[in-house]
Amino acid sequence: MEDKKAKFLRIYANIPESLRGDIIVIVDEKTYTWNTAYFEIKNNTHLGKKILKSLEETNIIWVKKNKK
Repeated sequence: MEDKKAKFLRIYANIPESLRGDIIVIVDEKTYTWNTAYFEIKNNTHLGKKILKSLEETNIIWVKKNKK
């Protein structure tokens, strides 16, 4: 989960402020912007975990998996 969080935070840091109010994900039939997603993810909330999972499933963020 930490890799996903770190990846999201790096992406968020590079998003222009003018776009941070745009909707990026729908979770449980509610929309979330970059800003609200950032708040939830940074504070490690249950909703933040759901947002990260949804962002990964839609390939907005992805983390390379280590091959063993």
